Amino acid sequence: MKVAITSQGKDMDGEVDPRFGRARFFIVADSETDEVAVHDNTLSLNASHGAGTQAAQAVVGLGAEAVVTGNIGPKAYAALEAVGVKIYVGASGSVAEALQKFRDNQLRCASEATAEGHWT
Repeated sequence: MKVAITSQGKDMDGEVDPRFGRARFFIVADSETDEVAVHDNTLSLNASHGAGTQAAQAVVGLGAEAVVTGNIGPKAYAALEAVGVKIYVGASGSVAEALQKFRDNQLRCASEATAEGHWT
């Protein structure tokens, strides 16, 4: 399964970004093969509005079936939920640690947004 993890850095040692839409990077990891790809989220990060929706479209385009992040706003939540992408919240620490927590079912699957919109 491809998992998009919000990150402040370009690799598995980077810290999880607590924001989804305005995360600096998405680390897309295949939880079965350990293949990793880095996606720069600068367009959404610098967007004056619509960052969550843009970021959701980006991770869907990258083939992610799940998202791991600290928090997620209402528009991003709705966009991901509409296409069946699972959203796991409460992640912290390094991207590698968050991926392991995902594999170990230690993250909460969100049933609603966990942050208000326009969280910067």
